[in-house]
Amino acid sequence: MKVYEITSGTGIDALTLTDRPEPKLGLGQVLVKVRATSLNYRDLLVVEGAYGSGQKYPIIPLSDGAGDVVAVGEGVTQVKIGDRVAGSFFQDWISGILTREKMKSALGGAIDGMLAEYVVLHQDGLVVLPDHLGYSAGATLPCAAVTAWHSLVTKGNIAAGDTVLLLGTGGVSIFALQFAKIYGARVIITSGSDAKLAQAKQLGADETINYKTTPDWEKKVYELTNRTGADHVIEVGGTGTLSKSLQAVRIGGRVSLIGVLSGTGNAIDPMPILYKSLTVQGIYVGSREMFVAMNQAIAQHQLQSIIDRIFPFAEAQAAYHYLKSAAHFGKVVIELE
Repeated sequence: MKVYEITSGTGIDALTLTDRPEPKLGLGQVLVKVRATSLNYRDLLVVEGAYGSGQKYPIIPLSDGAGDVVAVGEGVTQVKIGDRVAGSFFQDWISGILTREKMKSALGGAIDGMLAEYVVLHQDGLVVLPDHLGYSAGATLPCAAVTAWHSLVTKGNIAAGDTVLLLGTGGVSIFALQFAKIYGARVIITSGSDAKLAQAKQLGADETINYKTTPDWEKKVYELTNRTGADHVIEVGGTGTLSKSLQAVRIGGRVSLIGVLSGTGNAIDPMPILYKSLTVQGIYVGSREMFVAMNQAIAQHQLQSIIDRIFPFAEAQAAYHYLKSAAHFGKVVIELE
């Protein structure tokens, strides 16, 4: 079978198409014919050798993928041949809290991922897709959507009338926008592109801020919330934006720290966390239990994934380059035949 491997953390050119034997099934395992995969910023870190010193190569990349169950091993009861499924980001995080052992089961990082014609996953690491979603839409869910759900719903307890501040228009932020609106929240979103802000408006964003023309966007958020601040902040920037997010959130509010798009390593003043009595939570995707609950809401509201561009399997490197350009709005997908 055809698979992509990252042979070293030296950049996108380290992604190579190769052959591997079709995997065999063990107890409780399922063979999935992959139909579509999607990219996350984390996938760029892996291919560029920036995902941690413990990353091992070669590895099949990508945590996110969806396809058909084409064979089942002994003892499989949770899915059947013909089911349309997606893999969970952490194969062993079924429910409860995240542990060091569960972290060792992350697809496309700790273990081989989804950028292959076929994958073998344990039945506990699979989730059945909502009926109304195609494979490409389903392939966008495991990382970005679950992360947004975990932030706002599982941990955030979002409620009607809350104000949510979203940074940027990548996968996590756009899913957070969609989830916030189905819960009746008000959404403020930032971007450096007026065109992307216009797209966000079409999806239901209530207020938009161009951070290039309004560099002190945290002050604008303060103004837009009657000098109160946002209830929730989806912080994807890292240390380059975290200090502003701490200013933009209300007293007693919540900042979900998800990404490091603007970098790491800069000093952060902890005083706003203290005197504003903030909850700052690190979010590392989520469990299968969260994935299932999220899918129920997606099905109930007939939510559609926002896909910017779809690349064929043969152009996987081009998909990585497109993601790195930051030109996308929502998700970037790679489709297999």
